[in-house]
Amino acid sequence: MEGLSRGPELHPLQAAFADLGGAQCGYCTPAILMTAKALLKDEPNPSRERIKAALAGNLAAATGYQQIYEAIEEAARLMREAHAVHQEAKP
Repeated sequence: MEGLSRGPELHPLQAAFADLGGAQCGYCTPAILMTAKALLKDEPNPSRERIKAALAGNLAAATGYQQIYEAIEEAARLMREAHAVHQEAKP
């Protein structure tokens, strides 16, 4: 999902989905990524139950959801860490 990246660097969601096997057939993945992006924008540290609720409208027929949930949790962690580093760098 190239719309999430800025230049050659992957968005944390893209990286986590690739690293943890969250990317699926290509039909559901774009919608799941955009749903996850909206969730993480509003809730930087969502619970597993909150992630499940947010994704309830997205159907992934190719596989189960375990890797998707794990990828979103990892992306949330990466985004929180990047935000903290950015905040520390401010004068």
